[in-house]
Amino acid sequence: MRVPLQHQLGKEEVRRRLHARSHEIGDAIPGGVAEVTTSWPDEDRMALDINAMGNLTRAQVLIEETQVVFEIDLPPALSFVEPIIAGAIRKKGQKLLAAE
Repeated sequence: MRVPLQHQLGKEEVRRRLHARSHEIGDAIPGGVAEVTTSWPDEDRMALDINAMGNLTRAQVLIEETQVVFEIDLPPALSFVEPIIAGAIRKKGQKLLAAE
């Protein structure tokens, strides 16, 4: 699943905001029972391991010049909640990118 979010911040500012707020990402997952671990394999990609409801899901955030793309590998058993997850990502993603 891919969820792009448009921005006009520039890559450097997006990186700064995501670094500062990455601890808030777990709050975007419905149910509030997710444990999220983040890492930065390179400066324009944040990797996420999401443990929720006994499932490990891998995701990444790609920082581009005019958009941030959230990519999530949903297990087939959770594909029915894709619209809910995409909506939560859009809502929380905008908050993560908003001015502090």
